[in-house]
Amino acid sequence: MMNRDEELEPDADSEIIGEEVEALSANDTRIALAKRVISQLRDQLENLEHLLDSEAEPQDFESLVLRQTTEDGDVCSPTFSGRSIDGVFDGDNMVGEDGRKYLVPPNYASKSKLVEGDLLRLTINSLGKFVFKQKGPIERNRLVGMLTQDDITGDWKVSAAGNNYRLLPAAVSFHKGESGDDAVILVPKNAPSHWAALENIIKQKETEQW
Repeated sequence: MMNRDEELEPDADSEIIGEEVEALSANDTRIALAKRVISQLRDQLENLEHLLDSEAEPQDFESLVLRQTTEDGDVCSPTFSGRSIDGVFDGDNMVGEDGRKYLVPPNYASKSKLVEGDLLRLTINSLGKFVFKQKGPIERNRLVGMLTQDDITGDWKVSAAGNNYRLLPAAVSFHKGESGDDAVILVPKNAPSHWAALENIIKQKETEQW
């Protein structure tokens, strides 16, 4: 039976859903997000300069703006054709570069084994559909600890390496975890975290038979 506090090296064959990208440190994640914000601001400024310098007739701009009727009259706003937002996974949501929180579907977060600090990209298409994609996984440690459930709140946690980590209920349900089972989890390597990604469950009944 594995030592519950044993730290394991990441398996080279472990599944990462999304693009194959190099693991990022916590500092790399912050820098990548800052660069994304700067890039979007630059694009917005270039679009404004283009509109100011354009010699197009007023009717040519009708396809570029959307008229909305308000109590004070018509208001013009850019036509929405979709947008992308980069952000950081906080264990439950994506904290976007715009300062807002976007709920990450628990099933996607569980299957992708997202870890607190991972860099994500949210694409909102013209129909308003949200599509998340993992862009930069933070460096990870793999730990083994005991799975427990709070009797009052129902929250799932794993005690490992002297810390308690929260788990998404969807992940525990998918792996059919039960209180007392051993849980293999992924946590940030060089940053503190309150959440962990559940990688696998070692059933307590199975270990007792050994």
